[in-house]
Amino acid sequence: MTSLPSSPATVRIDAWLWAIRAYKTRSAATAACRAGHVRLNGTPAKASATLVTGETVTVRMSGFERILEVRRLINKRVGAEAASHCFTDHTPPRPVTPALGLPQRDRGTGRPTKKDRRDMDRIRGEQ
Repeated sequence: MTSLPSSPATVRIDAWLWAIRAYKTRSAATAACRAGHVRLNGTPAKASATLVTGETVTVRMSGFERILEVRRLINKRVGAEAASHCFTDHTPPRPVTPALGLPQRDRGTGRPTKKDRRDMDRIRGEQ
């Protein structure tokens, strides 16, 4: 296990999300809190909300929600392996979206003809 900095008594939620690498920058984590994309135990969280070990943080990013349980408080950014020891991920697996049955053209066959485009539009239901 990689060494982690000593655990502080309290940590802001935006700093913790940045430290565990949920967001690339701390300002991005703060903006997500302001936009209402971060929930602490089911209620919208301000960026200045303090965390306690055992709480549940729900983060909405890229069209899905990550459910994280706080296992350890850190306020300094650490490596990905060390950061993974600071939370438990309870996110359910994302459903696999079926691929559309669109015909695939062979590479190098050139531009589709007008008939090909009409057929593709009909299959997509655009007509």
